[in-house]
Amino acid sequence: MIILKRIVQPRLHICTLLLFALTWSLSTPTLLAQETGVDFATQTVRLALTGEPRNLNSMKATDQLSIFYLEHVMEGLLRKDARNLLVGGVAERWEMTETSAKFWLRHDAMWSDGKPVTAHDFVFAWRNVVNPLTASEYASIMYPVKNAEAINKGEAPLTSLGIKALDDYTLEVELEAPTGYFLSLTAFMTFYPAREDFYLAQNDRYFADIENMIFNGPFTIKSWVHSASIRLEKNLTYWDSKNIILNVIDTPYITNDSAARFNLFKDGKLAIENGLQGLESEQLQDALDNRFRIYSHSEGSVFYMEFNHRPDRVTRNLNLRKSMQAVYDSQELVYKVIGIAGYIPGRSVVPVYMPGVQLKFREEYPLVTPVLDLQQAKNYLALAKVELGLEKIPPLSILVDDREIGMLQAQYFQSLFKRTLDIDIKVDVQTFKQRLDKMLAGNFDLVLTGWGPDYEDVLTFTELFSSWNANNRGRYQSPVYDSYIRTAQASANQQTRMDAMSQAQQLILDDVVILPTYERVANTVRNPKLDGVMFKQTAAAMVLTYARVLE
Repeated sequence: MIILKRIVQPRLHICTLLLFALTWSLSTPTLLAQETGVDFATQTVRLALTGEPRNLNSMKATDQLSIFYLEHVMEGLLRKDARNLLVGGVAERWEMTETSAKFWLRHDAMWSDGKPVTAHDFVFAWRNVVNPLTASEYASIMYPVKNAEAINKGEAPLTSLGIKALDDYTLEVELEAPTGYFLSLTAFMTFYPAREDFYLAQNDRYFADIENMIFNGPFTIKSWVHSASIRLEKNLTYWDSKNIILNVIDTPYITNDSAARFNLFKDGKLAIENGLQGLESEQLQDALDNRFRIYSHSEGSVFYMEFNHRPDRVTRNLNLRKSMQAVYDSQELVYKVIGIAGYIPGRSVVPVYMPGVQLKFREEYPLVTPVLDLQQAKNYLALAKVELGLEKIPPLSILVDDREIGMLQAQYFQSLFKRTLDIDIKVDVQTFKQRLDKMLAGNFDLVLTGWGPDYEDVLTFTELFSSWNANNRGRYQSPVYDSYIRTAQASANQQTRMDAMSQAQQLILDDVVILPTYERVANTVRNPKLDGVMFKQTAAAMVLTYARVLE
């Protein structure tokens, strides 16, 4: 644990330069000196990622890096195609009613050992997700399935889950209530299949290493040197392998050093940088200086500082949280500290692009936003001290991973709260995996984090802070908030659902559950010979399944 005292200077020059350089670089792209990052003859692309996946067991995975790899080596009932449209995956056709779905599986969908993927594999996997012994942090995403929540709470047997294999290739699903977004859920990793005989043979090592893995997606993991490299190769048993052009997706470099990764790209050793999280400010400036073409995409995520609401933390106190909210300005953070073009100041847990009933959700349901008021902040702080029985608020820890953008924010909040409220902030810098572990354990007062959408509905964001959601890392609990989410889950009427989630959105601000920081636009650079990279706003941000290397 360290304390950082330096506050950064404004970085608005990057925004200005980027607007100029984007126009110029599009007409004069710089060719890389070496192109070992892509290989036409072998259809190989090479990447560098910030870390390795935390857990590749699709029934337990939660983080972006794990989702990225699982997106390429596994497949659910449905999938996203090269146009980012929802199409058949293992299921070749399906029928949907308000409260049920039926799927007919392909007879040529195979596991990588040549055995067929069957309806029983989905029954086994889904039951495993909601089994309380599995302790899946994503179990609540399956609650739309009949009895899933009751099973997960230990109140019903596994066999009562609303999923049934009518035969090897016909699957029937019963829903708890009308769920208009259910089909999009079936493309998400938590709904992937798992084969019972293989799973049980691994003795709790399922997907822990190469010898413990089996795949049904377009690629397989050929090698994995932990913390060093991961290599994917085309899966010849995949039912649609004829339409997969790439033979190899190689990650020979795993490093959180953004400067080192960008230097690898400049040397021609990488096909793309940084496809998952976007270039950090110094690398973006470097890209401009080198006249690289910059690709930008909205990757769907929202970011925020989350408070720990557990009883043993002073941040459980509402007036303390209100005092910190009353001195915080997300525009100052985004425009004067982060300074990356396209970033949007945080206002809500729901991003600006998410649809509502007829318009965008945030257009239909504008927020009553808090007012910056230093004197009121001090009044809140005085009340907090009385309620907590303290003469002074003790130093608070802010948990952050060791990327540049996290460090910039930590320094900003450290300076802001000391200057305005005389609250000391200790910065706890961890690797990506360590930050996730400490978040899960509740070992923080404040944490800089974010959330990417798992499916195309406002509920993917608002349900995050319900009391039953294991991804509610700060353990915020409110019966009123829960009631709004229950209404949104149970109703078939879109207006009723959105009205309820509007109230939830406002309560997040009123109860100061989080301080929204920004919505991210990812700026990336890539080799001009790499074609067909898909970016989407749900699940894995970057998908190379339908990419290819041009001659």
